[in-house]
Amino acid sequence: MKFLSSEQMRDVDQFTITKLGIPAMALMENAGRAIAEEVLRLGGVDRSKLAQHWLVLVGKGNNGGDGLVCSRHLADEGVSVTLLYAVPRDKLSGDALAQHRIVEALDLPLLEYVDDVNLEQSDVQRDAAAADKSGVVGREDLARLLTCGGYTGIVDALLGTGAKGTPRGVYADLIRAANRSGLPIVAADIPSGLDADNGAIHDPCIEARVTVSLAFMKAGLTQYPGAKAAGEVVVRYIGIPRALPPGMQAAGVLLTEESLGDELGIDVARRREADGHKGTYGHVLLAAGSMPMSGAGLLAAKAALRAGCGLATWALPAAVLPHVLGAVPELMLAPAGDSGAGAWTEAAADEVLRLLAARDVLAVGPGMGRFPGEDGFMRALWEGADRPLVVDADALGILARADGLARWQRRDAATILTPHPGEMARLTGVSTGEVQRDRLGIARRFALQHGVTLVLKGARTVVAAPDGRVFVNTTGHPGMATGGSGDVLTGIIASLLAQGLDDVQAAAFGVYLHGQAGERAASLRHNPAALIAGDIIDAL
Repeated sequence: MKFLSSEQMRDVDQFTITKLGIPAMALMENAGRAIAEEVLRLGGVDRSKLAQHWLVLVGKGNNGGDGLVCSRHLADEGVSVTLLYAVPRDKLSGDALAQHRIVEALDLPLLEYVDDVNLEQSDVQRDAAAADKSGVVGREDLARLLTCGGYTGIVDALLGTGAKGTPRGVYADLIRAANRSGLPIVAADIPSGLDADNGAIHDPCIEARVTVSLAFMKAGLTQYPGAKAAGEVVVRYIGIPRALPPGMQAAGVLLTEESLGDELGIDVARRREADGHKGTYGHVLLAAGSMPMSGAGLLAAKAALRAGCGLATWALPAAVLPHVLGAVPELMLAPAGDSGAGAWTEAAADEVLRLLAARDVLAVGPGMGRFPGEDGFMRALWEGADRPLVVDADALGILARADGLARWQRRDAATILTPHPGEMARLTGVSTGEVQRDRLGIARRFALQHGVTLVLKGARTVVAAPDGRVFVNTTGHPGMATGGSGDVLTGIIASLLAQGLDDVQAAAFGVYLHGQAGERAASLRHNPAALIAGDIIDAL
């Protein structure tokens, strides 16, 4: 499933209206109907249509127009509807004004919110509001209207994808009151107060039960915290063709079994050849682990085997080797240079490169720790490895401290970096908070600039390709927030590379399989908090 930025969505709207000739009013009609259908689906869980009463919050733009159409379709279904305008009706324009005239002609109950009016000063206005007749709602009466009005829920049609910045004034008042009401909220296209491009949430922001994303998924709905504020996201067709205008590349693609096949050409069933053998499925080399962190290398190596590669060799400091003999009988072990205390040395790079000559892919970093000469070690592998390279954990730290991406030559072979947000912050020289506020943009720019495939880990992991494509993972479970989970992912991605997938395919499919295994593993535990990284491997 493709997702678009707010600017792309505006361009798609204009292309549809001006180039294809589909009227804007027709699109708005379809949008409002789609929202109404989702409202009915949500409301029908607990009560019949005739027992429902929905309050529709109406903004001045096209998002408000969608809400007005929604109210009309709800009324046609026998649902009671009250409209609460954020602005005076004479401030509406364009299609939203045309839709207002329709609902006014149909005599649907209309209210206007005015933030400096106290309804308690006017019995006439208060009674009119309580009776859901045309009237004015002031700030002092807003909370009472929402909590005591007998509403089933609220439709948020205040601010659409074109809104920027923090909601203020009447919009902020209505958003806060809606959230405090405790009523289920259905958001039209995107929750008001949510950044449509990066998923940041402003204060205030609608906390929706359901978000009806119109025509296409919006980029901001794919990332946290926006994904949480959006609740269940339903993408509804409204007449805009699914094919993008000529020359437009989607902001990204959500990873599903369907998109893995259609967009990346991956056989998600991972069928094996009838005459295949261990050599058919590649040989992974891992340079990982140290005396205090041997488990990281062990997890990565075991995950590589479980993910389907034919062979795996773990290169590790010689002093560590006796302690892990037989831990994974299927795994080959190769001692590399050692300081004598189970730590890596700069000279060990020569042994790793010698081993790599007979293997298909190199993964480096899990549990490696810090050591004298680490800059030279990492540079030797970066420039000397003529095979695909997966860089994770401590190797990413070396890369960041050495400013390697800026100082070292760009690699010819495929390169995958798998940072968590803190590691990404060190690689880019910004704060972790800045990374989290624009995960899609930062990942895409980094991959383009440095010619690498970037896996920015976390909830809704982002995979950015060196050609500008972006993918967002849809699998995973909160229980996967446990030490070693990232090491498992490194092994999976390296394994898929060894089996013949290219860097983007291996990264995208790897994070999908990793998350899927985490879901399975969590379901087998009495409490998902008990999940450990080894459980993810067992669930592959």
